[in-house]
Amino acid sequence: MADPPPSAWLTAAMSPPSKLGCASHSGVCRDISMKRVGPAPTGGRSMEELQQEREGVKLKEDLQFYFMSPCDKYRARRQIPWKLALQLLKIVMVTTQLVLFGLNNQLVVSFKEENTMAFKHLFLKGYTGVDEDDYSRTIYTQKDLYDNLFYVIHQYHQIRNLSLGTVDYDNDAKKKKGLKICKQHYHRKSVLPYNDTFYIDPTVETECLHVDQEQHMKGHSQDLLLANSSFFSLEFHRLIKVEISFRLKGIDLQTIRVRELPDCYLFHNRITFDNQAHSGKMKIFFNSDATIQDCKDWHVSGSIQKNTHYTLVFDGFVILVCLTSLILCTRSIVLAVRLQRRFVRFFLNNYNHHVCSSDRLEFINGWYVMVIISDLMTIVGSVMKMEIKAKNLTSYDVCSLLLGTSTLLVWVGVIRYLGYFQKYNVLILTMQASLPKVLRFCCCAGMIYLGYTFCGWIVLGPYHEKFEDLNTVAECLFSLVNGDDMFATFAQIQQKSTLVWLFSRLYLYSFISLFIYMILSLFIALITDSYETIKNYQQNGFPKTDLHKFLHGGDYLFSTPNSENRGMSMASLICCCHRTQEDDDLILINTGPTRTRN
Repeated sequence: MADPPPSAWLTAAMSPPSKLGCASHSGVCRDISMKRVGPAPTGGRSMEELQQEREGVKLKEDLQFYFMSPCDKYRARRQIPWKLALQLLKIVMVTTQLVLFGLNNQLVVSFKEENTMAFKHLFLKGYTGVDEDDYSRTIYTQKDLYDNLFYVIHQYHQIRNLSLGTVDYDNDAKKKKGLKICKQHYHRKSVLPYNDTFYIDPTVETECLHVDQEQHMKGHSQDLLLANSSFFSLEFHRLIKVEISFRLKGIDLQTIRVRELPDCYLFHNRITFDNQAHSGKMKIFFNSDATIQDCKDWHVSGSIQKNTHYTLVFDGFVILVCLTSLILCTRSIVLAVRLQRRFVRFFLNNYNHHVCSSDRLEFINGWYVMVIISDLMTIVGSVMKMEIKAKNLTSYDVCSLLLGTSTLLVWVGVIRYLGYFQKYNVLILTMQASLPKVLRFCCCAGMIYLGYTFCGWIVLGPYHEKFEDLNTVAECLFSLVNGDDMFATFAQIQQKSTLVWLFSRLYLYSFISLFIYMILSLFIALITDSYETIKNYQQNGFPKTDLHKFLHGGDYLFSTPNSENRGMSMASLICCCHRTQEDDDLILINTGPTRTRN
C-alpha cells in the first residue's frame, strides 16, 4: 500500500485545551511515550499493526474535528454551524418573548399592588399610606380597637358606594361567606399587676361570627353590632388577636390598552389586630392575596382576539426552535460520549494506559448541558405562557421564574463561542481556574461569618433593629463587608447597657477589619493569581496532557477539500471572516466548562 503524499493532508496548528493540569486515577497523569499514529511505511508489518495505525489516524481525525470551532468545522468539511445559528436565533426570540411577558406581568403586579393600597385606605381607619415596618398601623387604646373594628364592618357594608375601582362582593352561589370575624383568647386568665400575681390557662379558644352576604346586604351595620353585642364584648386581658376576613372580586380592564384580554381577580383580604404581646401596643396587619380566575362570561369586540392568536403562534415557534436546539445539543453530547469511549479504549489497548479524569471531562461540553437546561425551561415556560395567555392558567410567578432563568442561561451560553479566541477567553479560563480555590476559601470564611451572625443576633438583637433576627443580621453583615451603611450601624445601637455598647464596638470593628482588610483582600488575590496563571499559560503554553500529546503526536491530519482554490461562498462569509495562518494558535481545543486541577 503506497503512502499518501503529505500535501494531501491538512496540518492544523491547534493550541492545548483550556486546562491547567490533569489528574489520573493514580493521582498524576504519567508521561507516556506514544507511537507515531499516522501514515508510515508499511513494509514488514502485520495487518494488525496496520489496522491499529488506521484506527489511530481515524481517531485523531475525529478528535481534531470535534475540538474545532464552528468556523473551522465549516472550513474543514463544509459543515454548517446549525447550533450556533440556533443560539443566535434563540437570543432574539427568547428575549422578545420575555419582554412581552414582562410587560404583561407588570400590569398584573401593578393591579394587585394598587388594589392592596386602595383596600388599606378603605378599611383601615386613619391610614396615611405609610406602613410601619411589617405592619400597617398601631393602636394603643380600647376605644381605638372598637373604632377600627366597627369601621371595617361599616366600610365593607358600603363598598359599592365607596370604591373607585371595579370591585364588588363575592356572589358565588357556593361560597357566599360574606364577612367573617374571629377572636382568639385564653381559656382563663387573671392578671393582677398591682400585687404581682396572675393565673392563666394557656389553652387558646377561638370564636367566630359569620355574616352571610345576603344578611349583610339587607341589614345595617349598626343592627349587626346590636344583635351580636356579646361577641363584641372583648376581655382585653384574655384577648390574643381579632381577625376579620372577607373576599372581594375585581376585573383588570387596563390590559385592554395593550390588546390583552382582561383578567378576573378574587381578593382574599384579612385584617388582623395582634395583641399577643399584651404590651399595650396592638399592631394591625392587612394582607390581601389576589388570585386570577376564569371570567365566566365575557365578550370583547375589536382586534384583541386576533392579537392573542399572533402571540400564541410566536410562542409556538419559540418552542419549536428550542426543541430543535435541545435535540442537536443532546445528539452532540451522545456523540461526545461515544468518542470519549473510543479514545479511552484506544489508549488502553495500544498504550496500556488509563486516561485521566480531566481528559475524560474534556469531552463533556458543559455549555451543551447548560443549553439543554435552558431549552427545557424555555419550553415549559412557553407552554405555561400560552396557557396564561389563553386564560387557562394563572401561575405568573412560576412562568416568570422559568422564562427569566432560561433567558439568563441563553445569554451566558453565547460566551462559549467568544471563548474560541484567546482575547475573549480570559474570563472563562480565569473562572474555571479560580472556582475550586474560591469555593474552599468561602467554606472557611463562611464559618467565621456564621459565628459573627449568631453572636450578633443573641447579643445585639435586643438593642439594635438590624440584629433582631438571623436573616436581618446576615444581610447587615454582608452590607458591612461591601462598605454600606457603616455609620448608621454604629450609631443606631442603643446605649441602655454600657457592657453591650462596648461589646458592639469590639464586635463591629473586629468584623469590619477582619473581612474587609484580610478576607476580602485574600479573596481578590485568589482570583488575581488565577488570572496571572492563565496569562502566563497563554504566553508560554498550557501544560500538556495525554489528550494534547496524542493530538500533536503526528505530523498530518485528515484531508479536506482544497478550499484555497475555491472561492468563498456566501455561507462562508456569513459563518466567519477569513482567518490567516498566524491566527491558528488562538484556537483552543475546548472552551466548555471543565474541571481544572491546581
